[in-house]
Amino acid sequence: MKRRIALALALALPALAWGGCTRVLHAPVSALGLSITVKGQNVGGFYPELFRTLSEKSDCHIRFTAVPRARQEALFESGKADLLVTASRTPRRDRHGYFVPLIAVRAALLSVDPARAPVRSMAELRERKELRVALVRGFDYGEDYQELARELSAQGRVFIEADVVSVARLLNAGFADVTIMPPATLAGGLPDDPRVQAVIDRLRVELLDDLPWRESGIYVSKTTVRASDRAQLEHMFSGAVKSGAVWEGVRKHYPPSLIEGTLRPR
Repeated sequence: MKRRIALALALALPALAWGGCTRVLHAPVSALGLSITVKGQNVGGFYPELFRTLSEKSDCHIRFTAVPRARQEALFESGKADLLVTASRTPRRDRHGYFVPLIAVRAALLSVDPARAPVRSMAELRERKELRVALVRGFDYGEDYQELARELSAQGRVFIEADVVSVARLLNAGFADVTIMPPATLAGGLPDDPRVQAVIDRLRVELLDDLPWRESGIYVSKTTVRASDRAQLEHMFSGAVKSGAVWEGVRKHYPPSLIEGTLRPR
């Protein structure tokens, strides 16, 4: 399967005529659904596969290492990492890196209770004080989302968890009522374990009116990456977007039910 995906990506990618990067670039990553998988120190998933294929064509190589999500962001902000993979665009991240968009993403309200009255906005979620919310530390869907997290925390209604598996367990056990993230992120991050896979079978997806589409992509460090290397990376990634290789890879990894309304090409 991996060989077929790599071949499809290679055929979809444009020829890269530029020279390679001046050195191997460091990208600490944490698990993110099927987009980035981590087993011990072995890093896989759609984005690493895509970038390795790109590297073979451009001679611009990226070294992936597995770290906890909070450390991933800290390493990038402190100038100890060259790339932040993957991330939505925020003003704080813009201070530390140049953003290269790859895909459009929209988070949604996810739950497993089919009988609950619908929630149509983050504003409405604030008022529904009976609903307990589980969020993943380090996920960022904009300032309105961050403000919501702060308000829910002040109300004592939020669980801040290290990963999507912990969130799924809270939903499955009934300790939390809802979470906020793209459904593909939740589904792709769960192991083959009936205790949490049952969440996907019952998953309810609600789009929130005040949680808009956002660009997701790669940040290239302003302090550690040379201008020539940054230009090569931007050329490499932008070419993958324009050729359709990024979107084709997403479609190969995720079923339509987890994409519709929450993932789309740029």
